[in-house]
Amino acid sequence: MLRHHRSALACALLLALTACTGGSDAQDGAGGSATTSSAPPPPQKVYVSVGDSYATGFRPPVNGQRGGSSADAFSHLVAEQAELRLVNLACSGATSADLVGGADCTAGNRALDAPESTGVAQIDAAVAELEASAGQVGLVTVVIGGNDLIPCASGQTDQALACAAQAVTRVKANLATALPKLRAAAGDAPIVGLTYPDVFLGAWVNDAVPGGQRLAELSVSLFRDFFNTSLKAEYDKIGAEFVDVTEATGAYRPLTELVQDPVHGQVPGPVATVCELTYFCELTDVHPKPAGHEVIADGVLAAAGL
Repeated sequence: MLRHHRSALACALLLALTACTGGSDAQDGAGGSATTSSAPPPPQKVYVSVGDSYATGFRPPVNGQRGGSSADAFSHLVAEQAELRLVNLACSGATSADLVGGADCTAGNRALDAPESTGVAQIDAAVAELEASAGQVGLVTVVIGGNDLIPCASGQTDQALACAAQAVTRVKANLATALPKLRAAAGDAPIVGLTYPDVFLGAWVNDAVPGGQRLAELSVSLFRDFFNTSLKAEYDKIGAEFVDVTEATGAYRPLTELVQDPVHGQVPGPVATVCELTYFCELTDVHPKPAGHEVIADGVLAAAGL
């Protein structure tokens, strides 16, 4: 009986010892709250957006909504889908000259959630942000040049082409100044340059534009063979990707291929697509609808490998 009592006592002591030592180890290994601390999540990489109203998501007053910058912007969609922290320095109405040397963007033209005014041009603000985020830059996008080109659409054909040639020359020169600065500050992070939908295709059905069908026809070669090739050449120089938004939003297909548009009847397929994705056909406004921004965002994400 005494032997049995001693044996039970030894077992009890052994169990107590295990609870004090082995049990503690098990709790640590199992992530017990008393001894385990989780590592902080990695810092969110930054996405710097520069450019014009396409990046701010500007939309005209439509469907009872106020006009101005909006969360429709492709930049917002990209940041959300790629889980990047967006620093949107874009300014509605900006030209390529404004990008490199213009004054700071006024409050009414800034993107939603834009950082506070720094009093400097976009390119300088972008470089400062990129340098401050060294090692944590996830993406840079640039969309500029449309506001240089748009005034050319109001003249006669010969005047419009001469105007466009001068505009493209200015855009190339300003990109040649801006892009190397962005590359130096961004390091190896992806930089994606963008062009625009060929909104002038919408002139085919827009009676507010004189000679609309002729302008639509001329716009195809203007974008494909002149404007976009010039932009791409500048982005190529710094190893940036280039998204041909013109092609992605319906251009370059033959204007002889007719489709049935719910509003305008039988029209060329590229015209119907531009009417679907931008406000130009009904409002003579060059900005994308939400569906257009989604197309642009998809192109950026694919080009950046995100």
